[in-house]
Amino acid sequence: MYPLISILMPVKNSEKFLSLTIYSILDQTEKNWELIVVNDGSEDNSLDMLENFAKEDPRIKIFNNEEGLGIIPALKTAFKHSNGTFITRMDSDDLMAVYKLEKMKEILLDHGKGNVVTGPIECFSDDGIKDGYRKYEKWLNGLIINENCYSEIYRECVIQSSCWMVHREDLIKCEAFDLDIYPEDYDLAFRFYKYGLKVRSYSKLLHLWRDHPSRVSRNDPRYEDQQYFDLKLKYLFELDHDKSKTLVVWGTGSKGKKMVRKLQEQYDIPFRWVGNNPKKIGEKIYGVKVENFQIVKNISDIQIIVTVSGPDDLKDIAKFFKENKFIQNKHYFYFC
Repeated sequence: MYPLISILMPVKNSEKFLSLTIYSILDQTEKNWELIVVNDGSEDNSLDMLENFAKEDPRIKIFNNEEGLGIIPALKTAFKHSNGTFITRMDSDDLMAVYKLEKMKEILLDHGKGNVVTGPIECFSDDGIKDGYRKYEKWLNGLIINENCYSEIYRECVIQSSCWMVHREDLIKCEAFDLDIYPEDYDLAFRFYKYGLKVRSYSKLLHLWRDHPSRVSRNDPRYEDQQYFDLKLKYLFELDHDKSKTLVVWGTGSKGKKMVRKLQEQYDIPFRWVGNNPKKIGEKIYGVKVENFQIVKNISDIQIIVTVSGPDDLKDIAKFFKENKFIQNKHYFYFC
């Protein structure tokens, strides 16, 4: 049965979905867990519901947010009160597959410290799932099944916020939740990457990720696109940028222009700018001349940030990189 799993769960105004979430935990085939729930200033009936569940099951422990308000302070509070050897997180509107905790725990027991366990997710919603979420689900699950999440880490968050489990010591090593950096799930994925935790995955569906209009990431400005962009840049220059190599921005669309402005104004890093749009080649934008992308073949030591997002363009770019033996996350990074 041992070791114990601690489930960290912030709760804020979740009464609509909370019961189903907790029942999905109570129904787990793994029984040796504790649910550390932190009430994050709820103004609905969430706290009363939680207290009723806690009266029925002593594994459910409730605390008020002691670090302020917000998901990161709530996670800090939850972790402080946790006792488990293994740590995972749960969002108060999602659902666990019935075997989720058991299978993740088995993988950690097999592989030991220095690993983060994840698995396939499925998006769902009472109003139906939009194409963008379904594409993200397919993309993410493809990375997970191949245990190749870090290869695409600069493109999007590669570990879903509530579908991971690690050893307690590894979470401490990664300095998880130490700083108020949002989006916190993407920041944590970067921390797993930074500290070398190997991704291990279970092959079958582990987590059901609910989308709904009141979800925090839809309404909190700390989850806007700019926050994701800034976070990716921060870690790129901290972890993978090589100052001895020529930095190249590929793409003249809105993301390419945003990247160039950041490099000029915030990082003051020299770079070259290339594109595959004939109308832009030779033009000066923000004082920088846009060059034909073919010139990258003649630069021996290079790092390319790809900001192009069109599916057809990305296929052509991937083909170009393959033909010229460029290696992902060494010679180029997808930033789109």
